[in-house]
Amino acid sequence: MVALRGKEIDAFLARPDSGRPIILLYGPDAGLVRERADALIASAVDDPNDPFSLVKLDGDELSAEPSRLVDEAMTVPLFGGRRAIRVRAGSRSFASGVDTLAEMSMKDCRIVIEAGELRPESPLRKACERAKTAVAIGCYPDTERDLAKLMEDELRIANLRIAQDARAALMSFLGGDRQASRNELRKLTLYAHGKGEITLDDVMAVVADASELKLDPIVDGAFAGRPDIVESEFAKAMIAGTYPGVIVSAAQRQAAWLHKSALTVADGTPVSAVLEGGFPRLHFSRKPAVETALRNFSAARLAGVIEQLATAALDTRKQPALAAAIAQRTLMAIAANAKRRG
Repeated sequence: MVALRGKEIDAFLARPDSGRPIILLYGPDAGLVRERADALIASAVDDPNDPFSLVKLDGDELSAEPSRLVDEAMTVPLFGGRRAIRVRAGSRSFASGVDTLAEMSMKDCRIVIEAGELRPESPLRKACERAKTAVAIGCYPDTERDLAKLMEDELRIANLRIAQDARAALMSFLGGDRQASRNELRKLTLYAHGKGEITLDDVMAVVADASELKLDPIVDGAFAGRPDIVESEFAKAMIAGTYPGVIVSAAQRQAAWLHKSALTVADGTPVSAVLEGGFPRLHFSRKPAVETALRNFSAARLAGVIEQLATAALDTRKQPALAAAIAQRTLMAIAANAKRRG
């Protein structure tokens, strides 16, 4: 069985084994799947933009004629050179094409298959793990250590340092999708170019603005009991390409803050004092919605919402194709629940 783990993955991606030209990338982190696929394609052909060098196939279409994968892989370029085939797997299986191709000898051709989460018994995953000429690589959300390394790599390239408080804040905004995290880091390093050190103000001005402030209407609408706002703002976020898991994470942080604040109010602190204090300070435009949320939910009910969001966060990672539906359904449920005060 050829399923790589940990450092084996890094070693393989740095120097792909020509004896295993069929590579399956799968898992809940779609950004990491794309990033690794891009790197493997870039090292496999001289020009990824040349249609004669790179062939792109749709997995669901391929399932109707799996032998097409074999035909494409065995095609000899008219003008010579290396070739690659990039397949985006869908819900239908084309594993029989992989089984056939795995028994054949390919020359100067790499097959890169991108997929979402696959169970161990998935025909495609089984085909790639049992074939001697294939390899399966799982792509899962970055751990804290992975994010720290990603951050250090981007800071080193930009010749920048980062203050300790800025680092802690930045870590809380990253994760869920590798490409989204890398894009945020690169935007931050561009913003801080020439400064020498990234400060907390830089993080709050750039990354927090992208990952939090634009999501506030969705989150505030949910806890204030406004499903109409949740629906319209969520649709805007999807059109803008926001990763659904980021929205769920923002809702988790808000639920935790509301729970802590509800306990404070229960101990006798006025709601107005809670809204004026704490860090980060609430923008004045959010205070009415947050005040409504505190009147809608007791600490006990917020504890239940926190569990509900934790389940949703896990489900979005397990089922990336359904992440948007899971996130929206959860937020709409919170909005409906908010109308039942107490």
